[in-house]
Amino acid sequence: MNFEKKITVYMVEDYSLMRKSMLHIIGQDDDFEILGDYSCAEDFFSAFNRKPSDIVVMDLGLPGMNGLEATKLVKEKSPQTKVVVLTSHQNEDEVSAALASGASAYCIKDVESDEWNHILKDVYKGALWLHPAVSYVANKSMPKPNSTDFNNLYTRDVDVNITSREKETLSLLIEGKSNTEIAKEMHISAHTAKAHVGNILNKLSVPCRVSAVVKAITTKIME
Repeated sequence: MNFEKKITVYMVEDYSLMRKSMLHIIGQDDDFEILGDYSCAEDFFSAFNRKPSDIVVMDLGLPGMNGLEATKLVKEKSPQTKVVVLTSHQNEDEVSAALASGASAYCIKDVESDEWNHILKDVYKGALWLHPAVSYVANKSMPKPNSTDFNNLYTRDVDVNITSREKETLSLLIEGKSNTEIAKEMHISAHTAKAHVGNILNKLSVPCRVSAVVKAITTKIME
């Protein structure tokens, strides 16, 4: 085993054949411990609330609470837990929404079985993973270089009216904080933290938190 402890995993997938197949693949690797598998988010949270995991593999098209809602709730309850979306959906808006909700990976269900466990391990170690079929979404959200000069690749001056509280929020986004963590750090309600994040996305004209962080890093916004 390559890790100090086993990587704990929950599987939330309503298609039983897919769920059993993925559990078989994960279960063959001694680096993983499967804590449970569920066909809906509501049943999953009854277990997750008692014992959070390192990773949750989450389908988007779940009955009842959908995978986006569930991903947000996982990150609010356990910010250190990594959510790996497993879906057949390749819609740009859904990819962006999943990343904005806190997903660390967006996997289409045709991922090769011998690649699957490597993805989970990379995500556990902090990587962001996008299936090649949807990787264009990240590329579209990146600011485009306006120079071939390494010291001036991007237009640095971005004229946006970001308040001091929004800058504080943005600095916490850069640190990877969830809305719940931002609220705690700033001594505000989760609703207010969510509003600050929404205002930042609107002012920076970006679709998700990841894009906001990229734009903040590649400009002088935080200076």
